Amino acid sequence: MRQMTILGAVLAVVGFIMFAYPFFTTQQTKDVADIGPLHVQENEQQTHVIPPVLSGGILAVGVVLLAGGLLSKSE
Repeated sequence: MRQMTILGAVLAVVGFIMFAYPFFTTQQTKDVADIGPLHVQENEQQTHVIPPVLSGGILAVGVVLLAGGLLSKSE
């Protein structure tokens, strides 16, 4: 059950990070106009919010898998 323990640890860490940083920003460059050799571009930033329920669910699944992997080794 080593794979279950590793997967649980990774999911628990990812869930904890998602709780610590509940949003992230992406940047996209769009072409606005092309007039001969002149190119006009616009940088657009978007902020995305990660729902706390999703973060908590990933963290909970990770903890359950981690505990299950550790407990199955001891038996």
